[in-house]
Amino acid sequence: MKLKLMLITVFSISFAFAPIFSYGQNNSSDPYVSDVSNTGTTVATFLEIGVGARAQAMGGAFTSVADDATAMYWNPAGISRLGGIETTFNYSKWFVETQYAYAGVVAPLGNSAAVGINITQFDFGEQPVRTVARPEGTGEIYGANDIALGLAFAVNLTDRFSFGFNFKYINQRIWHESSHGFAMDLGALYDTPVDGLKLGFTIQNFGTDMRLEGRDLRRAYDPDPLTYGNDAINVNYETDYFSLPLKFRFGVSYKLDLTQSQSVLLVTDVLHPLNNSESINLGCEYVAFNAFQLRAGYESLLERDSISGLSLGAGLHYKIQNSMQIIIDYGWVDWGPFSSVDRFTIGLKF
Repeated sequence: MKLKLMLITVFSISFAFAPIFSYGQNNSSDPYVSDVSNTGTTVATFLEIGVGARAQAMGGAFTSVADDATAMYWNPAGISRLGGIETTFNYSKWFVETQYAYAGVVAPLGNSAAVGINITQFDFGEQPVRTVARPEGTGEIYGANDIALGLAFAVNLTDRFSFGFNFKYINQRIWHESSHGFAMDLGALYDTPVDGLKLGFTIQNFGTDMRLEGRDLRRAYDPDPLTYGNDAINVNYETDYFSLPLKFRFGVSYKLDLTQSQSVLLVTDVLHPLNNSESINLGCEYVAFNAFQLRAGYESLLERDSISGLSLGAGLHYKIQNSMQIIIDYGWVDWGPFSSVDRFTIGLKF
């Protein structure tokens, strides 16, 4: 009875959000609509950068795994199963000399719930301001920076079913202009009666639209230049609102124990984003002695105009004391014409 109720709840939530995911899709009955995608039509796309070298090395297929502190990004329902305090710090040099960082900490609340906080930063660095009149620079410096602050909570509704959310404040800034918004990630995790088989789903970045505002959008304007009695007045240019990169993920994972000290984890995620075509992520992880891991995966399979693909990685989990463990993970992701990206993660378990 409980299993039926949980499955009905999951599918009800999925169908309730179905109209949202169909927003912006092409209508084939309209003869004037060409075959185009929604790529580049959303803001705060830094929220789509996957968190954690481990998950990225597995092709970004982590929705049904979500068993470390990075679960706050992939599936917040997973943090209620960690059983202790866990921290994570992720860093990578992104494209065109940009930098990406993510940090988070999770703490249990009793035996069936947990809370976590996280911060995501995407830094574009600083550059000189150049104009046509002064191509070498005006002496001013401008920068751009994206940041998201998150508060996560999850609870085990039964010994098999968990539910959680991650509430986020988002800010994007370029020079004197900025935009801000709020979003929420919702997730569920289910251990099936089949030993080693888990299901998970998330709805990511469901929230407010965002637009840029700031002092550089203020300009002097003369509404009637032919009348000399009117001086120019200050006006503000109003930018458009844009949606957040809403995304639905459904994942399946299966853990197979080879021996008492070795196991293999097979994972897959199906993605339905607002700003792109549907795709599939695949991954696997080999674990030996609960300490050494080798990983491989493939990202964005079947995605239209995909540029990412193969991923590889390794990890080391080392016990410093009986109650503390250090986690070191590395991931490599191929981005085709943009070369590749190295991902690094350091974490602690208490």
